[in-house]
Amino acid sequence: MKPSAPGLILIVIGVLFLLRNLGFDLRLGQLFATWWPLVLIALGVGMLFRGNLPKL
Repeated sequence: MKPSAPGLILIVIGVLFLLRNLGFDLRLGQLFATWWPLVLIALGVGMLFRGNLPKL
């Protein structure tokens, strides 16, 4: 069974919040503002390899 992208995103967000609660000084807003395009790229690459892109 392959993991789904939304599930992985939720896990990553949960780990970031957990690390912050454990005392690691993470600036989540700045981190999200910097790396959110990576989520779009990862979703696009995943769709490309699964073949779910619309046919032109």
